[in-house]
Amino acid sequence: MLDHSAALRPKAGPSDDERVIKLAVLAVGGQGGGVLADWITDVAERNGYIAQSTSVAGVAQRTGATIYYIEMARDTGRLPVFALSPSQGDVDILIAAELMEAGRAIIRGFVTPERTTLIASSHRIAAVSEKIEPGDGRASSEKVHATAEAAAKRFIAFDMEKIAAENGTMISASLLGALAGSDTLPFTRESYEQAIGAGGRGVKPSLAAFGAAYDRARGLAVAPAGDKGPAAPEARSVPKVSGPETLLKGWQELAARVAALPEPVRDMAERGLKKVVDFQDIAYGCEYLDRLDRAVALDNAEHRYALSIAAAKHLANAMCYDDMIRVADLKTRSTRDKRVRKEVGVKEGSVLQVTEYFHPRIEEFCGTLPAGLGSYIESRPKLAAFLDRRINRGRHIRTDGFSGFAMLWFIGGLRRWRRRLLRHRIEVEHLERWYELALAHARENYALGVEILNCRRLIKGYSDTHARAQSKFDRVLSALAMIEGREDAADWIRRLREAALKDEKGDMLDGALKTVATFGDSPA
Repeated sequence: MLDHSAALRPKAGPSDDERVIKLAVLAVGGQGGGVLADWITDVAERNGYIAQSTSVAGVAQRTGATIYYIEMARDTGRLPVFALSPSQGDVDILIAAELMEAGRAIIRGFVTPERTTLIASSHRIAAVSEKIEPGDGRASSEKVHATAEAAAKRFIAFDMEKIAAENGTMISASLLGALAGSDTLPFTRESYEQAIGAGGRGVKPSLAAFGAAYDRARGLAVAPAGDKGPAAPEARSVPKVSGPETLLKGWQELAARVAALPEPVRDMAERGLKKVVDFQDIAYGCEYLDRLDRAVALDNAEHRYALSIAAAKHLANAMCYDDMIRVADLKTRSTRDKRVRKEVGVKEGSVLQVTEYFHPRIEEFCGTLPAGLGSYIESRPKLAAFLDRRINRGRHIRTDGFSGFAMLWFIGGLRRWRRRLLRHRIEVEHLERWYELALAHARENYALGVEILNCRRLIKGYSDTHARAQSKFDRVLSALAMIEGREDAADWIRRLREAALKDEKGDMLDGALKTVATFGDSPA
């Protein structure tokens, strides 16, 4: 008699020896995803596993997010059948080299709560869609964290890019350390370190980053690279500077003024002061604090110093406008050369060629002239048009050569005469009108004054971008006459500003302004 009950019994799953471990790595171009996949494959083979690694390149975002897929199983003498790419709901470990790649993996169904360990670096690389929005187009990191906690069986996340940078290596070493520290794979720490050492290049910094990330993943405190003792409690203070006695004394006086501000305002004031002094000089920092004092005098703890904090932030941005001098100065700093070399991945001792692109208009040219001469040219349309035909064209300047670098260095050096130039006079006049408008309204309507200060977010960029931003700024504030006296005036300025920030063409702003215009036909 046949026993049909056997067919009804659940089939036994594969034993630990037969089980295939499935691991996917999502990395953006230049993050060493291929190296990480090779390391993981090497570790598996060192521990008696058969492993297969494949990759599928992507081209949709940034430089293209690539999926590296690894399957491994213990070598039992039978050759396992491995898949070439991950399937939804069938991934044991997913490693994301950037937070939003973790979010995309969740959307694609690679992460499941009953199975997947999700390891992700918490740092961000802005996507194209985030960069093109005129305002703050960044997606919410907090939402991705919350979703990952719910979607994964286990979620391990911290800033692995920072650990890698502190140790002078790529994030792949930090990601491997986090994987090892998670204890998700049945391999020893030594076998991971041996895989790194077998590469023969950059072994020491890679091992340092691996160790730091390993400890962090296991919940241990990690001291910054080079720190020999216990981590000191974090404290913020005005940055220290060294130099000639006169400059040092001037900076110390500014630092003392910041320290005397109300406590909620100090942090933003410190940041703003550092920015404006770097932009110009100590005297410019004094002008910044003089202007900030006018807002502080109107403020109080009842409002949590919102007016003063907004003033500290947006005054600094307004005073540090992007002109030809600023652009040239930034492009000739040694820190920029180091950053470009790191981003491009230039090997030590190799020659790096850098070509800068400039397209100045007549406005930028006149802005770098003494105020009187610049105004003289702009007031004569025929002369301005004549010069514009000779100036307004793209230029490619090689800054890796002496002549190109010297040209930009000379333009950047004009900042010592910036206060006498036309662009500075225009910017100061615009700043004072905006700032006085905000403070005047703050005396009657505190919230409205704060929102007018926040409208400075609209102004950014250089050349044509700056001109478009200036136009949006003027159009938003043009609504003040129509909403003045209304209780919801501050809310409407905020809505208009957000509409302007979310739409490059300005269609949303036009619609919002039409709505505001209808207020004139109805009582407030």
